[in-house]
Amino acid sequence: MRFDIITIGSATIDVFVKPAEREVAKHEGHLDVCYHIGEKVLIEEMAVETGGGGTNCAVAFARLGFKTGWLGALGDDMNADIVRKSLEKEDVAVLGKTIAGMTGYSVIMTGLHHDRSILAFKGVNDKLSTFPALNTSWLYCSSMLGRSYATLVRAVTHAKKKGVKCAFNPSMYLAKQGVAKLRPLLDCCDLLICNKEEAAALLGARIMTVRQMLRSLQSHAKLVIITDGPAGAYATNGYDYWFIKPRPIKVIETTGAGDAFASGVVAGLIMRNDMEFALRCGMAEAESKIQHVGAKAGLLSRQTLLREATQYKVKQEML
Repeated sequence: MRFDIITIGSATIDVFVKPAEREVAKHEGHLDVCYHIGEKVLIEEMAVETGGGGTNCAVAFARLGFKTGWLGALGDDMNADIVRKSLEKEDVAVLGKTIAGMTGYSVIMTGLHHDRSILAFKGVNDKLSTFPALNTSWLYCSSMLGRSYATLVRAVTHAKKKGVKCAFNPSMYLAKQGVAKLRPLLDCCDLLICNKEEAAALLGARIMTVRQMLRSLQSHAKLVIITDGPAGAYATNGYDYWFIKPRPIKVIETTGAGDAFASGVVAGLIMRNDMEFALRCGMAEAESKIQHVGAKAGLLSRQTLLREATQYKVKQEML
């Protein structure tokens, strides 16, 4: 089977909980939520969805009409069946292996100043050791740790030899390991997407402008995009510099926003190979997602994405 894109990354069950009572206070310059040890905390709202960077983006691509496969690890528990059935319902081919152990699981506390805190159990997500024939035009890579990271590097290296284009969206788990550690993966990237904090961690830099980080990272990946939440997103190919600003919308829940943005960008590049269009697609996808609870809720169809993408303006100039 020939795919338009295969995603490699984690799969989880996400449990969203909104505590009835929470005390938010600033501590050492950071907003924190405190609960007393031994206390029973009541929950106002609760929802159960599937998540994980690999499956989130796979569903996003499938809803946009791309023939999509997902490669990752599922446990031999009942949660694996939930993830597998949800992917099959979205017409995503499950290419991952069943591994003895528990499927990834997250508890996500929401309602915290329009943000959330996540308790993440990786389960078998870190134990992927093999990959099938990568018969695809694009490979989308999200964060993988442990044995799975080594497998990811081998898969990307193999894919590049076959002329497959590769996009990489690391999490802070990987970014803080630095450019030198991730060089085997970064040097295979056609597109690197990360947020501002991850970019700084990759470069080991505390004081750098976004443009400086773009220049540094572009020496590894052909195209680089750095997102900065409500401030917008920035991109370069080494010569041109693009900036897109989000619209003022009501934020409901942010889990999966980065995955939605990244998948929208890659989809835009597949459709038109135009960075301005790709950024508008990424912003439209992300803004739709953050108006819903759940990492996959609000992901758009192609028709809706193309309509919404026209609502944004992109600034372009020399880097």
